[in-house]
Amino acid sequence: MIFPPVIAFLLFPAMLLLLELGRRLRCKQNCASESSAIEGAIFALFGLLLAFTFSGAVNRYDAHRQLVVQETNAIRTAYLRLDLLPAQSQPPLRQLFREYITSRLGLYNAVSKEVSPESRRLQREIWRQSIAIATPEANRLLLPSINSMIDITTTRQNVFDMHPPAVVFFLLFAFSLGCAFLAGYSMAIGPRNWIYILTLAAAVTLTIYATLEIEFPRQGLLRLAHTDKTLLNLRNSMN
Repeated sequence: MIFPPVIAFLLFPAMLLLLELGRRLRCKQNCASESSAIEGAIFALFGLLLAFTFSGAVNRYDAHRQLVVQETNAIRTAYLRLDLLPAQSQPPLRQLFREYITSRLGLYNAVSKEVSPESRRLQREIWRQSIAIATPEANRLLLPSINSMIDITTTRQNVFDMHPPAVVFFLLFAFSLGCAFLAGYSMAIGPRNWIYILTLAAAVTLTIYATLEIEFPRQGLLRLAHTDKTLLNLRNSMN
């Protein structure tokens, strides 16, 4: 995915260019101004596409935030249930949990959807030591919580891939440029109104930019630092 600010930087002048091209074409044809049902339908379709894309991006953004909270809760539950183990066996596992959270934080910061080899190794080691150490009574509570902690990584991978097909974004950009051309074509009569021209280009560009930032929250300027802090706070509480 291209850095969202780069897309906004390219889209804004492109819309201004299409607005001007549309205006010049209309002036060259010297056609009388008239309302167009087709033009209105295209603008309405663009508005619907933009609205649905933005709404979906917000929903997926909330899913990303909830996922961090769910993973934090799963790790905290498993960590607390280490108290069920014999006291002398707890320190090595607690250290593994601290290392595991550090690896998960590194994965979030790296904007990677794949579970790192280090996280996989720590998962296997935590599972192996828990089975070897825990009593049958402790296993009934500890192992399911560790299993949930591991399963949430697969959920994260799936959520990371939950985006609209590329064709949706292609249509979004194509419609934005097409509508800019039609807007320029329809305002050809009379002098240029730069307030309208700049407002239209800026409004569409900023809306698409915000949509991309929300859709890909770790790849642009928008981050989930506040949500990630819950995982960091858990890591600090283990010291």
